[in-house]
Amino acid sequence: MDKITNLKKIIISTLDSNKALDIVSIDLKNKSSMADYMIIASGTSSRHIQALSEQVLEKFKVNGITNCKIEGKDSNDWKLIDGIDLVVHIFNPEKRKFYELEKMWSELIPKEKVII
Repeated sequence: MDKITNLKKIIISTLDSNKALDIVSIDLKNKSSMADYMIIASGTSSRHIQALSEQVLEKFKVNGITNCKIEGKDSNDWKLIDGIDLVVHIFNPEKRKFYELEKMWSELIPKEKVII
């Protein structure tokens, strides 16, 4: 198993054990050059979303991804943890439904539109 796949499992396990809701993993390898995987999860409150994002950031750092960061620090509704080859979005359920990232990234994208 490669390092990114193993890290993906660690992140999903961390989110699950910390009571994140509706955890989804999307393979981006043939869809985008920005990352290999995207994980999307929901938190139950702004405090829960913040705690989840900090837990994920810590797992990245412990596993050697030292230049990762949290985007959306001032937001109560959404956090993005950029682990370079693995991107994690944590939303409140209403914002998640509004943006529909799963729908957007799960659909097959023609090769001409893949370049970001």
